[in-house]
Amino acid sequence: MTAPLRLACIDSEAPPLFHLADPVAGRRGYEPAVGELVAAELGRPLEWVYLPWADMLPAVRRGDADAVLCGQGVTEARAALVDFTRPYAVFHESVLVRRGDPVHSVVDLRDRRVAAIEGSTNMALAETFEGAVTVPFGGGSDDVFGDMLQALRTGAVDAVVDDDVVFVPLGDHPDFDLAFTVRTGNRWAIGTAKDRPELRAQLDGALGRIIADGRLSKAWARWLPELEYPFDGGTEG
Repeated sequence: MTAPLRLACIDSEAPPLFHLADPVAGRRGYEPAVGELVAAELGRPLEWVYLPWADMLPAVRRGDADAVLCGQGVTEARAALVDFTRPYAVFHESVLVRRGDPVHSVVDLRDRRVAAIEGSTNMALAETFEGAVTVPFGGGSDDVFGDMLQALRTGAVDAVVDDDVVFVPLGDHPDFDLAFTVRTGNRWAIGTAKDRPELRAQLDGALGRIIADGRLSKAWARWLPELEYPFDGGTEG
C-alpha cells in the first residue's frame, strides 16, 4: 500500500486559501488544491495533519508530518529549520484597518498597534514601519488569523499586516478597510525536514510539473481570480 503524503496545516477559515475542513467535501481552497495536485502527481493518497500554527514546523522536523503546506512564506528563520521547495504562490502584503480609519500609508501607522503573525514575513514588514508598535500573534492558536481580526474589530490593535490573498474576501466587509499594499513578492513554498532531501526533491519536481503543464494556473484561476498569477508556465526553480 502506498504511504499517504501527510501535509501539516491549521484547520481554520481563511478563504480563498482554505476553508474549515468539511466532513463530506474535505478541505477546499487554493492550498488544498495544490496539495491534491502534488499528491496526485506523486501517486500518493493525501492526508492533512491539523495542528496549531506554532506546531507545524516542529511536527515536520519530528516526522509527525511529511511536510507543511500552509501559509509558509520563505524566510531565513524558517529556512534554518526546514528545506523549501520552489514556490507554489507569490503574494504581496497588505495592511487592514477598521472601517473609516484614515490610514493610507506607513506614516499613518506611527504610534499605532500593528498586528502580524509572530516570526512571519508580515511581522518582518511591520517591524520596518517607523514608529509603529508591533503586536505578535501566533503561539498555540488554532485560528491566528481570526484572532487578529477580532483584535482589530475590538480595538485591541489598530492594524493587521498579512498577505494580500487573505484579505480578498474582506473587500466589502462592514468592519474593515484595506489601507494599502506593499509589493513584497513573498514566495510561499512547501517545507520538509532537512534530513529528508529526497522528499523535498520529489515535492519540488511535482510542483515543477504542475506549473509547466498549466494545472497550477487552473487552480489559481478557480480560487484566486482577483490576483495576478505569478508564474509564466515554465518551471520555477
